[in-house]
Amino acid sequence: MDQDFRDIDSEGRWQNLYLEIRNQSHECPYRVAKYPENRNRNRYRDVSPFDHSRVKLESTENDYINASLVVMEEARRSYILTQGPLRNTCGHFWLMIWEQKTKAVIMLNRVIEKGSEKCAQYWPTQDEHEMSFRDTRFIVTLLSEDVKSYYTTRLLELKNANTGETREIYHFHYTTWPDFGVPESPASFLNFLFKVRESGSLGPDHGPAVVHCSAGIGRSGTFSLVDTCLVLMDKSKGPSSVDIKKILLDMRKYRMGLIQTPDQLRFSYMAVIEGAKCIMGDSSVQKQWRELSKEDQQPGSEFTVPGQQPKGPSDRYNGSRNSRPEGESEQERKTGTETTSKDQDVDGVTGNARKRPRDERTSNSAPKTLQKQAKPRPNDSEKKRKRARAGDS
Repeated sequence: MDQDFRDIDSEGRWQNLYLEIRNQSHECPYRVAKYPENRNRNRYRDVSPFDHSRVKLESTENDYINASLVVMEEARRSYILTQGPLRNTCGHFWLMIWEQKTKAVIMLNRVIEKGSEKCAQYWPTQDEHEMSFRDTRFIVTLLSEDVKSYYTTRLLELKNANTGETREIYHFHYTTWPDFGVPESPASFLNFLFKVRESGSLGPDHGPAVVHCSAGIGRSGTFSLVDTCLVLMDKSKGPSSVDIKKILLDMRKYRMGLIQTPDQLRFSYMAVIEGAKCIMGDSSVQKQWRELSKEDQQPGSEFTVPGQQPKGPSDRYNGSRNSRPEGESEQERKTGTETTSKDQDVDGVTGNARKRPRDERTSNSAPKTLQKQAKPRPNDSEKKRKRARAGDS
């Protein structure tokens, strides 16, 4: 695997490999996602769960949620990959977690990214402590919160108001992974992944872990792919037996578009190769990851993509406050849907018929002519007064 990575890297073949995977991926029906009554339950019009693998809500009249059950039988891993909840689907999100007996939620995005809301604030902050979801009758309480430089671990209590039963849910929140991008390093990502693993919440003793980003395909696909590869490597005790491309194609049978860019694919290979050191018995490598990740440093207010200046609002929209971002329309707030004028391919490459909106592009790209206030057109009476003044002169 190490040699394969070096060969692909030296020959610059990541784009070609990525396109191969995209072209070989199975396209399954997703009719239910397109029903009129489900349109406002989808964050992006082109990212839909396949009918055969979609998670079905059990206790509601409409069983639809934009979530897919990904089952990797050989690894004995199951994940629910889903979009970041919309404001009108937060109750459905917690209902799914309850019904599927999920122990952990892995969140790989921020609430606000580059000025756009990419996920509703579906968990309580330290300011409010508790949130109620009347449509599905669940109450979520924040029990504890441990903030690191690039991720936050929370312990939440999920209460079923109908029965009074409560469960504790882990919330692992990676706060510095840019949309369509990759983490700062394999070390920081693996340090986070192994923190999740140590909780036991990914194992077969619990229901499937819920993994989400904004669309539930790019960052979520990367996390699930690397974890599955390392599990299989541990079972076989040899990195050469793990075929990353094949595993990704298997995962894409359950949810469309997993891994969105060639960079995310390359990073997945890097993380699997680095993670193999621990799997093959190097007990010191986890300490090295923790030191390299600098998790105990003071967290920044916004992650920075290399070569760019930090953009977007402060950290108060990413877990510490539950407020509406500036510029969001009242209609968007009510429906929870997103609007945009520019799109991105679901796989991060232009040319595909399915488009995934890139909201962050529109926030700063409005034409200058539209930003200027248009002069009002004079009506007939004003025209007459002007002609009269001209005649007096």
